[in-house]
Amino acid sequence: QVQLLESGGGLVQAGGSLRLSCLASGRTFSADTMAWFRQAPGKEREYVASCLWTGLQYYADSVKGRFTISRDIAKNSVYLEMDSLKPEDTAVYYCAANWVGGGLGNVDSYRYWGQGTQVTVSS
Repeated sequence: QVQLLESGGGLVQAGGSLRLSCLASGRTFSADTMAWFRQAPGKEREYVASCLWTGLQYYADSVKGRFTISRDIAKNSVYLEMDSLKPEDTAVYYCAANWVGGGLGNVDSYRYWGQGTQVTVSS
């Protein structure tokens, strides 16, 4: 059974930093794409960043220059370093894996999802 387990969320003041982790189990994603999405209350789930097995990284414009996605292939994990956080970054952050086609920023493009971790940024 494939599981993605996120951790590292919490409450932080605007301008602060957080590091999210996602540990995958049940299969390896060493030759696959992993990504982060987020969903704020009352809004649709939106793309944050993705990292291909080649190391190539892509970001949503709203987080470019502030967030950094990284992978640890050996640990079957993906991370999201979030700096200069803003109140509008408040959301539940989800890890996704196994790109099945379509745009990297599309929710429907990933087969596996974690349960999410809450990030709250106070002003």
